[in-house]
Amino acid sequence: MPSKPVSIETEFTHLARLALTGRGQDVQLLLHRVVKRYRGTSPELASTIAELLREAPTRASPLRRQSEVPLPVDGDTRLQLLRVEDHPVFDHEPVFGTQISAKLAQLVNERENPAVLIEAGLHPSKTALFVGPPGVGKTLAARWLAKTLGRPLLILDLAAVMSSYLGRTGGNLRHVLDYAKTIDCVLLLDELDAIAKRRDDGGEIGELKRLVTVLIQEIDDWPSTGLLVAATNHPELLDPAIWRRFEMLLEFPLPDTTALSIYIIDLLSGRIDNAAIWGRVLALSLSGRSFSDVEREINGLRRAAALEGRKLEDVLTTALRTIPESKAERIELASLLVDEGIMSQRQASELTGIARDTIRKRGGGPDSESE
Repeated sequence: MPSKPVSIETEFTHLARLALTGRGQDVQLLLHRVVKRYRGTSPELASTIAELLREAPTRASPLRRQSEVPLPVDGDTRLQLLRVEDHPVFDHEPVFGTQISAKLAQLVNERENPAVLIEAGLHPSKTALFVGPPGVGKTLAARWLAKTLGRPLLILDLAAVMSSYLGRTGGNLRHVLDYAKTIDCVLLLDELDAIAKRRDDGGEIGELKRLVTVLIQEIDDWPSTGLLVAATNHPELLDPAIWRRFEMLLEFPLPDTTALSIYIIDLLSGRIDNAAIWGRVLALSLSGRSFSDVEREINGLRRAAALEGRKLEDVLTTALRTIPESKAERIELASLLVDEGIMSQRQASELTGIARDTIRKRGGGPDSESE
């Protein structure tokens, strides 16, 4: 049975209710729907509203009043539930793979050109799900989006939002998302799997299952003028209904040696003269690690060099205690170590398990030690 058409009186009443409660982003979302609904029957009305949306004050305009609502707090601890980064910054430039870079660029492009989408009866993607192991750049990507769009980043750690009284956790969640809807921001729901677990999991109690329902309702109500990003290390735990709520999926793999090399060079630039060489060497030695693991390794070596009064180059060799599993990468590493004078053929052979004859054939120069 077809649904009953929504009257213009109903639309106007809904619009007034949203405006009077100060939900500016929801007002814009409703107007987007009005443009799409009345494009055929009332083209002049749709065109006028679309033009108003295009001319709407931006976040930087003095006409837009920032939210005066205080940050939401947990009812038990009175601690703030959100971490806010008004002006996100980076210690170093993020490194993303080609596919991730393309999808992030698309999210930015949609936000910067909403008029094109509105004319086509569409809206910018309002939700994105970041999936991948720890330390591969999910939070960094959310920070990059906020910085590029010139918006604050609001981070909600869903593992931390759990109240000591589970019945209050749903209220905490609603409180946070209702607050975020009033701010022109990027909202990151970190550790999504903490509360968005499958509702058919017999090990979960009823209250946690109700939290999934609350989360679904809040995501459905999220305005297209905002950007909601969720991150998880365990996608297999998510309820299928949660998956369907996200319009874009970004899968973050462990970085390859090229990405690691770029990242390490950035970490070492200005600290040693041959950062490019060490970037290639360490990327091969530390392949299979995440960005955060590599940064932790490099920072540990820098501390050791400072405390021991040694050059960083001399300490970096201690990071070569692990070798890649791939034989091709081990041959490449051994040859590079010898070619750059970091190790002798014998040392490189002992480290990588590659025969010295093989290293020589690959161009790993003459051994500095007697045979």
